[in-house]
Amino acid sequence: MAQLIGGPAPESKENIDVIGYDPYVTAPMALAGRLGKEMVEVTTVRETSQRNREADEPRDSLLVRFGGDKPLKLDAGVELSPFQVAYKTYGTLNAARTNAILVCHALTGDQHVASEHPVTKKSGWWETMVGPGRPIDTERYFIICPNVLGACMGTTGPSSTNPKTRLPWGLELPVITIRDMVRAQAMLLDHLGIESLFAVAGGSMGGMQVLQWAASYPDRVFAALPIACATRHSAQNIAFHEVGRQAVMADPEWKGGRYFADGTNPRRGLAVARMGAHITYLSDAALHRKFGRKLQDRSNPTFSFDADFEVESYLRHQGITFVERFDANSYLYLTRAMDYFDLAADYGGVVANAFRGTPTRFCVVSFTSDWLFPTSDSRAIVHALNAAGARVSFAEIVTDKGHDAFLLDEPELFAIVRGFLDGAAAARGLAGKK
Repeated sequence: MAQLIGGPAPESKENIDVIGYDPYVTAPMALAGRLGKEMVEVTTVRETSQRNREADEPRDSLLVRFGGDKPLKLDAGVELSPFQVAYKTYGTLNAARTNAILVCHALTGDQHVASEHPVTKKSGWWETMVGPGRPIDTERYFIICPNVLGACMGTTGPSSTNPKTRLPWGLELPVITIRDMVRAQAMLLDHLGIESLFAVAGGSMGGMQVLQWAASYPDRVFAALPIACATRHSAQNIAFHEVGRQAVMADPEWKGGRYFADGTNPRRGLAVARMGAHITYLSDAALHRKFGRKLQDRSNPTFSFDADFEVESYLRHQGITFVERFDANSYLYLTRAMDYFDLAADYGGVVANAFRGTPTRFCVVSFTSDWLFPTSDSRAIVHALNAAGARVSFAEIVTDKGHDAFLLDEPELFAIVRGFLDGAAAARGLAGKK
């Protein structure tokens, strides 16, 4: 089993990327003002080769390959075989194999939850939550974080090599659902010999996976922590995703999804998609507090379409840094998986039916300024769990940090998660820290 992995002191981050200098960005912030030539040139040949390598042979990750004898049955009605799952582990699995926590990542996350990212060299995306002495304590629990199906950091996705053609899958990969992701994770746990999880935790798309885990495998989940999520994607969220997908597909470098074969990359389209999505992760108050109407490195407007305002420069930087580490087709696949997620649809149109008789205990968390997955979505989860007779606690945290609050320094969230896991550990008979 993996040894305990520590990490550097966490820094505030918003959906992984943070504003500031990045050694992998060839143009500094001052040059990131024009979404044109720099956006094309900022992603270098080195970056492209790194990303391709991560898709098939991910660095600093564990990898399980499932052969033709273990196909994955997809909701699309076909089987995926062979396929692979990349993952990271932290901490030590106890002798009884009862202290495992599965951490599910969000749309643009990956398995590097509490360790340095091999491409960007940034710290783990949830090091505020996962690590030695953190609420999800790697000195007490065994943490497993897999890259989801359809992503681009080692688990089979559109940038992975199709064994039949020896070319990247591209759009030939079947469409993936949240339930498909969870099925693949269950196969991973079977491979690891872990029959039951102490807990499953995640925010946003990760929270959707948590809910799907509790619905599909109730006897394998002792405790569930769905944060800032919903039982289905709203029409507004589907609309935002469609704008992002159209931005990618409108880029002439997308080539109908065959850009790897043509040696191109729809960087501009993916960057614009990221910029639009990133706005939904924040709040008006957070944007005003951070940027207001402050100008970027100038005292007067330029009367041009350069990035006059700091908020413009920030968003363009988010787009530039995102294309270094993410695949455009994966963005299409994962946003579509979120759009298709509708837990009630699989249970006669009633969410409570998904959890009827469940032994799992739940802690549902929302944030007051999250307009992507507002508190009303979390309350709907709680009402369904109550109707199903499940054990559930609920917390709405007051913050102006928006949807990304679950990734940031939120002491109240840390206290809630720690308290919930401590209580669940006592109920399961897990020993406390020595």
